[in-house]
Amino acid sequence: MSPSEPQAGATASVSVHRILIVDDHPLVRMGLRGLLEAESDLQVCGEAASLAEALGAARKLQPDLVITDLSLGDGNGLELIKRLLAQREGLRVLVCSMHDEKLFALRALAAGACGYVGKEQAGRDVVDAVRQCLAGRIWLSSAMAGQALGGAREGRAVADVADVAAALTDRELAVFELIGRGLRPAQIASQIHLSVKTVETHREKIKKKLNLRTASELIRSAMQWVERDPG
Repeated sequence: MSPSEPQAGATASVSVHRILIVDDHPLVRMGLRGLLEAESDLQVCGEAASLAEALGAARKLQPDLVITDLSLGDGNGLELIKRLLAQREGLRVLVCSMHDEKLFALRALAAGACGYVGKEQAGRDVVDAVRQCLAGRIWLSSAMAGQALGGAREGRAVADVADVAAALTDRELAVFELIGRGLRPAQIASQIHLSVKTVETHREKIKKKLNLRTASELIRSAMQWVERDPG
């Protein structure tokens, strides 16, 4: 080979993945940008502070992955995940949120997300989570992954985490949590602006979906849920 001839692979470029950050707190977006852009193969192509901005930015910028919070000023991250994936099949979406992973991680996956990172662990885990998602894999914390996998062999008390997340609608989950916090139907109705009759209908649907036969079983199951998710 001639001295002037380039060696094989010398001109190979690093594949750069484009990432859109969605969070209504500018400091959080700034922190995530700093973590990601410290990596040579990750590029933040844009930021958005709301559901509407995120949909527009994703359409315009065509990112490889979206990182989103669950709490947005004009909607919620679960709805955003569904709408992003309807807008572009194959897009990867990673949730980074302060909400308790035990309560929301499986709901995020059910909506179509590829992973869930708690904001308190984001500094340590977000880059690894991004890489896992870009590689087509699912990211959960080791504790959450172990809980999800161990549910079947540890009995219903643990399996309920997966059961509840997969089975209930967002409104039913809200009712279920308030039952577990000791609220009566009239109090639940007042708190989430429903009629008492609608709350009772939700209670019956929850019982059927979770295979609970009586009101006592419903209350006990809901209280166990809240004990595992005190936040």
